[in-house]
Amino acid sequence: MGVTILTQFPTENRTGPQTIDVLSKRISALGASQQGQFLVDCETYTSAPQLGHQRIVHVLHNSEQPATVFSILESGTKTIPLATDGLFDLLMMKMSSFYTSKKQTKAESKGPRFEIGDFCVKLGTVTISSNFKGILVEVEYRPCVVPVMCWDLMKEFLQGFLGLSGPTNPPAYLQNRMQEIYSPLDTVHQYLEHFTMFRKMPGGVGMRP
Repeated sequence: MGVTILTQFPTENRTGPQTIDVLSKRISALGASQQGQFLVDCETYTSAPQLGHQRIVHVLHNSEQPATVFSILESGTKTIPLATDGLFDLLMMKMSSFYTSKKQTKAESKGPRFEIGDFCVKLGTVTISSNFKGILVEVEYRPCVVPVMCWDLMKEFLQGFLGLSGPTNPPAYLQNRMQEIYSPLDTVHQYLEHFTMFRKMPGGVGMRP
């Protein structure tokens, strides 16, 4: 796995499928080929009052790492990331008396997955509890594992098919980690940032996919 950048793309009065179709044609025109589909999902759990101060656990799955369950625990000012196997899902089920799932905020980003040279591009339709919220574009540059060493190249590539909607600065989460080794947990953190922003949007925005 290389370095991954996530960015939102405006729908500009188009539906989700229409926006995905526009982006698919753009990336295909550059010579990319579609290589299946991808899915990233996030379910959020809140601790019961008897546990004291509130704790929030975000549980995420990424189809690129199908055997891994990612979780991010928020407790006060501390954030603790964790990568485990599939048994973590069963553990959360057994802890249902202590942690309650916020079903109405379950988030997903899914759509076509493309490969072009050293890049992998994923065009995600984001839904929160089945309500369409927007479009997320994920670009991974595989040969590099240190963001600062490939950011300029990735920015140029993103702006090449996203136009003025392409990012001009690294994602907020990565700005303090540009010189560190990138890991799959960094991708999860970026998805959680975007899912959190989408959750703050008015309910029922857009269409049902």
